Amino acid sequence: MKIFETLEQRRQWSVDERLLLDQVDRIVADVVRPNARKADETGEFPWPSVRAINEIGLNSIFIPEAFGGSPMSFKLYLAVVRRIAEACASTGIIYATNFHAMKPLIEFGSAEQKARFLPQIAEGGLAALAITEETAGSDATEMRTRFRPEGHDIVIDGAKLFITNGDVADKILLFGKFSEIEDPRRAISVLVLEKGTRGFEIAGIEKKMGHRGSSTASIRFQGCRVPRKNLVGQPGDGLRILLASLNRSRPSVAAHALGIATAAFKDMIAYMNERKQSGRRIVDFQANQFLLADLASELAMAELWLDDLAARIDAGDDDFGLEASIAKMKAADVANRITTEAVQMHGGYGYCCDFRVERLMRDAKITQIWEGTSQVHRQLVGRSFVAR
Repeated sequence: MKIFETLEQRRQWSVDERLLLDQVDRIVADVVRPNARKADETGEFPWPSVRAINEIGLNSIFIPEAFGGSPMSFKLYLAVVRRIAEACASTGIIYATNFHAMKPLIEFGSAEQKARFLPQIAEGGLAALAITEETAGSDATEMRTRFRPEGHDIVIDGAKLFITNGDVADKILLFGKFSEIEDPRRAISVLVLEKGTRGFEIAGIEKKMGHRGSSTASIRFQGCRVPRKNLVGQPGDGLRILLASLNRSRPSVAAHALGIATAAFKDMIAYMNERKQSGRRIVDFQANQFLLADLASELAMAELWLDDLAARIDAGDDDFGLEASIAKMKAADVANRITTEAVQMHGGYGYCCDFRVERLMRDAKITQIWEGTSQVHRQLVGRSFVAR
């Protein structure tokens, strides 16, 4: 694992960043990793892990100081996601979703909205990002959730599905179409829905292949009334905000995928150095060494790409959509290849629940689907080469 130790050293964390990462490593070892198997087996929301995250104030690292946060670098945030996801993919995406949902509010919300909503999240509140609908997956412009202005309120009717944290979130960043704008793209708008709002209900919780501890909800709005002051930006600003938010959440999902990949790679290396076949450790077979070389190279290159992207974002670059697509696409592919090979290398044991590689393989698959499928990202990257 020396190559990955060298990559970690190159990140040159500050004293404060190192202290925080040490705290993350502690809660991961003491709470998150020990609870991961139970969360997967029972499907129960991992509240002990979430409470541990909140005890060290991890939400605060992406929230401005004026609203209760202690902001740190995007590079550090990605490292936190990677470490948590390595221990428990479900807890990793629960935490990352707080960022995905609140970063658009931080970027585009008014000072009044930030003062009203962000302190609760900084203190450990949960957030959700509600975009997907039955008719609107990869193409968000097909969404049908409707925002109808009525006096000082906005009335919401519609439904969303596959919403991470949807049933437990204190704040939901909700996308829908403003009824007074006819153009389907220009009509997309966004507002903050608060927990307990009348007319909002949980329609169901998905039973999933992986990430079983992370709740994925179908939610419904029937005459759901929120103050117009909860509208982020102006009516019709939603698509611009959505695309900008995805450019930030895709590197986050890439970090999450690399956490899963790292866990599987470590498990595979440990097993290969212990397991013997025909009197030899399976790591001693040249074919297996070639496989490890390929997997380590792919993982290292994906990490380096993400490091470079994080540095650009921290430096203030705001034109990185294609780079974010590449980061997410390649990290997801790496996670799926490494977890599959880890199961294969464990042989029959890899197919059994006694070893966590089977869970990691199940957890990895969704990384090629959410935040834009791998096919969508390949289309975005490939289309950039078409002459106009």
